[in-house]
Amino acid sequence: MATPRSKAARLFGERVRAARIALGVSQEDIANLADMHVTNYGRIERGEANSELHTIVRLATALDTDPARLLAGLYGETMLPERERAYSVADFIAARRAQES
Repeated sequence: MATPRSKAARLFGERVRAARIALGVSQEDIANLADMHVTNYGRIERGEANSELHTIVRLATALDTDPARLLAGLYGETMLPERERAYSVADFIAARRAQES
């Protein structure tokens, strides 16, 4: 079994799975409603996929939820793979001030 792409992908997949289970429907049902292949849907639930915005919106629509609910709190360095670094606007401003000094 493949490992999740990132902590964010894993948590997003867990939220998608929980929403589906709460509705009492199968992966195949949601995949069909979201107009995607069930294999790709399964990868999302397992956190193995890096979903594009339109896919997230289609999934949220199929699950009858706001996309923001599926994405809440998924930001910052701890959510990204270790090899990546997230820079915030605060980092940018601090670096610019350091250059000006």
